[in-house]
Amino acid sequence: MASESAHGAGGESTALALKILVAGGFGVGKTTLVGAVSEIRPLRTEEQLSQAGAEVDDIGAVGHKTTTTVAMDFGRITIRSGLSLYLFGTPGQDRFWFLWDELSQGALGAVVLADTRRLVDCFPAVDYFEHRRIPFVVAVNCFAGSRTYGAHEVSRALDLERGTPVVLCDARDRDSGKEVLVRLVEYAGRMHTARLLDSVG
Repeated sequence: MASESAHGAGGESTALALKILVAGGFGVGKTTLVGAVSEIRPLRTEEQLSQAGAEVDDIGAVGHKTTTTVAMDFGRITIRSGLSLYLFGTPGQDRFWFLWDELSQGALGAVVLADTRRLVDCFPAVDYFEHRRIPFVVAVNCFAGSRTYGAHEVSRALDLERGTPVVLCDARDRDSGKEVLVRLVEYAGRMHTARLLDSVG
């Protein structure tokens, strides 16, 4: 988490900027989500998929995809006056995971995007955040033509820890993406508060 000073007509006030990660499998919609909700032009580090990359990345389920994130996506959204979120989209392929530890430093929480047609792609991200005790929500990106599953079904399929939120979303839609982020901030706030109380209790 980070805070920054904001100066207004009434004097100096403190604005809070929270760091959020957007993670998930290859081609699940991370770049799309960051771009949809960001109020600034998002920073993207996308490169064209190459023949060499095709030999190590499984693109069978996302055959229409022509680019991939090789470092991170970055965007910003203001939730309310004095509260902004800095969004860091992580690369989905295994070979870029060395970046995750750096990106996760100081993060309030994470969004794990899921595609119900290939839920197995979510397991590495879920395991990563559970093992590091970083609060996260699973956001099911509802792709056209895919079967719809309820939150409880997805939670059970992913073997999530009890209480981990699962929400349905459309990564292309700003309001839908914003609702996911609000749910994450609320959940992460409760988790951090509970841990603080446990540490002083």
